[in-house]
Amino acid sequence: MNNHKTLLQTPSLSVEKSLKTLVENRTIYSLDNCELNLFETYQESVLVPLKFNDLVVTSMLRGKKVMHLFDDPEFEYLPGETVIVPGNVEMKIDFPEASANNPTQCLALAIDHDKITETLDFLSERYPKQDGAWQLNHHNYFFYNNTDLATTLNKLVKECMGTSVTKDALADLALQELLIRIVQTQTTQRAHENKGIDTDSAIYEITKYIRDNINAHINLKELSDKANMSTASFYRYFKRELGTTPMEFILNEKIKHAKQLLNNPGIQVNEVCYMAGFEDCNYFIRLFKKHEGITPKQYQMLNVS
Repeated sequence: MNNHKTLLQTPSLSVEKSLKTLVENRTIYSLDNCELNLFETYQESVLVPLKFNDLVVTSMLRGKKVMHLFDDPEFEYLPGETVIVPGNVEMKIDFPEASANNPTQCLALAIDHDKITETLDFLSERYPKQDGAWQLNHHNYFFYNNTDLATTLNKLVKECMGTSVTKDALADLALQELLIRIVQTQTTQRAHENKGIDTDSAIYEITKYIRDNINAHINLKELSDKANMSTASFYRYFKRELGTTPMEFILNEKIKHAKQLLNNPGIQVNEVCYMAGFEDCNYFIRLFKKHEGITPKQYQMLNVS
């Protein structure tokens, strides 16, 4: 998974005298097809239960939580990260560091079931997939915010908290965009992890070929020839199936491979550059820093035990 996270804009904290509780103080903004909840916690707490009737998109704004969800191991939940939880599923939350001076703040956007169905039906009708209908994957519930996802969430929060007479209409458009971006993010993450892709499908063969030849210069025509498609048709097919372009996918795979190589403290950055299929070391360093926020050498030093 790409370790680059985009933080959301943080709404102002509640005025102290308006707090109803120090644990999960809740402010609600209700719209036609969604409900925005802002939660703030000001003291350490453990195993605080929370459940919604509808699917909820949660995203951390400040501080740290520890989440207990499904039967999976607990995990830290930090700003720049999003978790989606199906309706009627209880989460238990720890607040190990919350205090008056270091509160946690988290948004929880509950989305009407009919709005979700309408958006997924629209995707399946307009952009049919070879491997079935578009759907939200409840097993792939945790991911880092990319720039597009963060921008859409910021837009939604602004509309929900606004006073415009058209805010329900604008929020509906942003809701549809959010759901599409979540599906795309999950699909791309699934592809990078090789989970849930039919091993007989063309997309599996192409992604496997890319990984097997990650140190080579792979171009679009080469991939479209392997898929027996025209370049334009292959580009549309790849982007429809995985939510990202072929070149973006290759670049992400090269960066991921470079990070694995950099876990070896004895390897040189210029060696990693060529082993990951980059021809220019300066270009590789700039690209790595753009993706990860630090240089390859800094990443290597952080991972030295």
